[in-house]
Amino acid sequence: MKLVIFGANGPTGRLTTAQALAEGHFVTAVTRHPETFPLSGAALRVARADALDPEAVDRVVAGHDAVISTLGVPYGSEAPTTFSESAEHIVAAMTAHGIRRLVCVTSTGVPMKPPPGETLLYRKVVVPMLLKMGRPLYEDAGRMEEIVAGSGLDWTVIRPSGLFDGDRVTRYTVGAPQMVGRFTSRRDLADALIREAVEGRNLRSVVEVITTEGTPSVYRVFLKEALRIGGAH
Repeated sequence: MKLVIFGANGPTGRLTTAQALAEGHFVTAVTRHPETFPLSGAALRVARADALDPEAVDRVVAGHDAVISTLGVPYGSEAPTTFSESAEHIVAAMTAHGIRRLVCVTSTGVPMKPPPGETLLYRKVVVPMLLKMGRPLYEDAGRMEEIVAGSGLDWTVIRPSGLFDGDRVTRYTVGAPQMVGRFTSRRDLADALIREAVEGRNLRSVVEVITTEGTPSVYRVFLKEALRIGGAH
């Protein structure tokens, strides 16, 4: 399968690219800085493009079977509309080239509320703190989801929770939004992205990916990067 991966030079993007290549797919890895991209291979093309440039997006999307976006935005970014703008350009390019399958990442922070069943401390202290820090980004991620859902494409939106670096793919859980679970391994997220793109799971759905084994301390992860968008991807 021919896959194009936006945000390929981020932590999850690199894992997704590496796994797709290992599974025998052809990958176009899209990054603004191809000179820093660490992977290589006969089935890999590294393309310089900015997802905020519609002409560049159109150029790199052409000729592929599916698009995966791991694009994100760090807290405090001066470009808080990156999610929605990139989604508009990707959807337009896919529509123009007749490409149907789109899988993209947002965050469990998008609903702007904690899932039911969590502890009082988590609901009243941790989540409000994170939402306050990331409100503009979560709101724009919500706009991205609306753009994707209205595209008419065969889309799937994946929402990870607090991201951390695991050492292997686990028996992670995929389900409807507002699941109880505070962590998502980047390896699990990468695997879920490929499974969705290649196998056509959860068409036209928003799903969460939650890691349930080998998770780290809640305080260590949340202090470092929990529910971050962008660098966390």
